Amino acid sequence: MTEPLLVDRTDAVVTLTLNRPAAMNSLDVALKEALRDTLAQLETDRSCRAVVLAGAGGQFSAGQDLREHVQALRSTSANPLDTVRAHYNPIAARLANLPKPVVAAVRGMAAGAGASLAFLADFRIGGPRTKFLMAFAGVGLAADTGASWTLPRLVGHAKAVEMLMLAEPVGAEEACRLGLLTRLVNDDEAVLPAAQELATRLAAGPTVAYGAIKRQLSIADAGTLADALAAEAQAQAICGATADHRSATEAFVEKRSPTFEGH
Repeated sequence: MTEPLLVDRTDAVVTLTLNRPAAMNSLDVALKEALRDTLAQLETDRSCRAVVLAGAGGQFSAGQDLREHVQALRSTSANPLDTVRAHYNPIAARLANLPKPVVAAVRGMAAGAGASLAFLADFRIGGPRTKFLMAFAGVGLAADTGASWTLPRLVGHAKAVEMLMLAEPVGAEEACRLGLLTRLVNDDEAVLPAAQELATRLAAGPTVAYGAIKRQLSIADAGTLADALAAEAQAQAICGATADHRSATEAFVEKRSPTFEGH
């Protein structure tokens, strides 16, 4: 049986590939559970210092597997929307709070929850065929997988309303202009290598500081200046006690390049 999620480790970079190419990497229960549980393991895996999220074949993800979903709707034994609490919410929380950088390699279509997954990454690399579609309203649903939180922060409230309510696709160039993509490469085949190259660079950096920066921004987005200042003080206390900070400061004074170990 084909694994729904491929996990590849190259040095300190872990690439997670949604592996249902025949179904445009749509998210069935098996794939959602595999992604949720693997992210939970990576939270405390010190050998992993950066994560790449990709899709097999030519697409990123079409979002929820609607064939599986419609079967569940026809059943009277369970509520298919329980998947939001059981799968999508934990996946979103773990991606957003992962204490290491996440880079999404967005080739082709990222729709619905698939787009939401990409928006939870810290960086998104796309190619000419990259396309985002907030497809939820098209099937009579509201946003999930964190899109109501991430999308306004990326594109602003008004554009988020437009994307979620009108459910019109956003092509690669517009996505880059709006900030949905961090970087647009000129060849779809170059998307994954570019994402892995960036993840490798990040994995060699001060990953404790990166995790602290992610926490700071999350607190500042939703809080007051006082909340942000308190978070900064806490983060600097943690980062300031790391060997990375001490060795990098010494390297700066000695005019040499620092080497970060992630602790």
